[in-house]
Amino acid sequence: MTLTLTINGETQRFTGPLTVAGLMEQLGLEARKVAIERNLAIVPRSQHGEVTLVDGDRVEIVEFIGGG
Repeated sequence: MTLTLTINGETQRFTGPLTVAGLMEQLGLEARKVAIERNLAIVPRSQHGEVTLVDGDRVEIVEFIGGG
């Protein structure tokens, strides 16, 4: 099963099924350093392993960057 997702405005393809946590793992992202929005709704970190992505989902990922 192939999933076509739009991530931060860019179309990408993945092998499914895929959860938000699985997507972050494939993209090399750490859960504590990002906020994830799926189809205009924030996905709480506690649900990253439960929310399954489906073909056509729009995902926005915001990475937190510290500085001084």
